[in-house]
Amino acid sequence: MPDRETLSHTKWDCQDQVVFIPTYRRKALYHELRRHLGEVFRALAEQKDCRIEEGHLMAEHVHVLISIPPKSSVAQVVGCIKGKAAIHIARTFMGRRKNSTGHHCWARGYSVATVGRDEATIREYIRTQEAEDRRLDHMDLW
Repeated sequence: MPDRETLSHTKWDCQDQVVFIPTYRRKALYHELRRHLGEVFRALAEQKDCRIEEGHLMAEHVHVLISIPPKSSVAQVVGCIKGKAAIHIARTFMGRRKNSTGHHCWARGYSVATVGRDEATIREYIRTQEAEDRRLDHMDLW
């Protein structure tokens, strides 16, 4: 497996599959917000020297494959992305000028899995997840 990234004294290939949801798993990621958030997440990842390899926004969750350098922890990067995205959503789509307390956009936790040799499988899963969910929703058991 070729080394993908380098730092001054480190060669690394660290990728993580991260899933997080809006508060109360509301189906809140629609239309203009859904189109806009992809760019926001990519810009916020760039600020932390990370790169979003693949990503998909469903109505009730965000699913990304992110490349995080070893100098940063997954918790720091995900916390930054979720926090700054929530501030951006409040200012852009809710008309708030200042940070307001009591408004939470994302649920507290998240799911993370380290991607190993099955990177291609994870990428394909993220790409086709929405179509697969629709197919399963339309299945009749009886």
